Amino acid sequence: MYGCQKGVATYEYTPLQVKQAVVGYGRADKIQVQKMVKSILNVEILPKLDDITDSMAIAICHAHSAKFAERL
Repeated sequence: MYGCQKGVATYEYTPLQVKQAVVGYGRADKIQVQKMVKSILNVEILPKLDDITDSMAIAICHAHSAKFAERL
């Protein structure tokens, strides 16, 4: 967790961490990440903009990280 502004916590993840959380392999390519985002979120079509799909992958990574942190 990084600095808070106005009481909102911010988090930062590396591309390796996001890929590991979404695909299970930190060196996965963009297509693999997109396929897993589609599968995890159970959607038929992903948005065309890569930035949107990337943000969805980051959200999945954060959700996995939060679940892990709760177990500690």
